[in-house]
Amino acid sequence: MSDSRRGGTEPVGIDELLERARAGFVRVRPQEAVAAAADGALLVDIRYAELRERDGLIPGALVVERNELEWRLDPQGSHRAAEAVSHDLQVVVVCNEGYASSLAVASLRQLGLHRATDLIGGFQAWRAAGLPVEA
Repeated sequence: MSDSRRGGTEPVGIDELLERARAGFVRVRPQEAVAAAADGALLVDIRYAELRERDGLIPGALVVERNELEWRLDPQGSHRAAEAVSHDLQVVVVCNEGYASSLAVASLRQLGLHRATDLIGGFQAWRAAGLPVEA
């Protein structure tokens, strides 16, 4: 018997999984992310090093590789970042194009970060909107 049958759920494709994840929160556009950051939200860049080196960084964003995200943002975790002070912290997760970040937000919300969201279109949308980028 397959693992999915033992667990009582049928497997889903990535498109459906992404749709389900996004149904749980309101995503933000680049200008909304800027406004959120101005109001104290934490922008978190989860892109891998090669993309950051190639395309640059969002000034002030916390860089946390995707495989460390939950450990670094869990306010109760022993490996948390200094910025991870509360489950009430507003977090805007940024990936390259806005796909991996949605799945990451779903995971953060399971940890109790109920104000976590992501950037529609990711870093590429940020840059296309003419927002600041550091080399």
